Amino acid sequence: MSETPPGKAANPRRPSALVSAEGTTTIADTVVSKIAGIAAKEVTGVYALGGGGGRALGAIRERIPGARTNHAQGVSVEVGETEAAVDLDLVAEYGVSIADLATGIRRNVISAVERMTGLTVVEVNVVVNDVHLPEEDVEPVVVEARVQ
Repeated sequence: MSETPPGKAANPRRPSALVSAEGTTTIADTVVSKIAGIAAKEVTGVYALGGGGGRALGAIRERIPGARTNHAQGVSVEVGETEAAVDLDLVAEYGVSIADLATGIRRNVISAVERMTGLTVVEVNVVVNDVHLPEEDVEPVVVEARVQ
């Protein structure tokens, strides 16, 4: 019986529903990104995903008729045969505990990705790049029609 040397973690191959004798299932990075983005947005305290430039571009894109919301904005992933790693950039609501927010995001993202894909999520890195203040919300300007 062999033992793992001190300081080295054992790395047993975990069985996966994605790799079997009957064939393999490959999940695209974009699928995992979308699932992780939706799961992160579900957590109370997340104002938006992405950095300032990406959010501005996303806001413009969403105003185009027929355009779809980019659920993977602010999300990058690495997907292997049986594992995935997720990186999230986000804006937090002012007043929330960022440590608790990150814990909740990790829990929700890991749960959603593992349940929906069968991949094992090895890490979820959270970068909070801004804090949203309620007074920053801009009221839409209402322009009255000149002709009735």
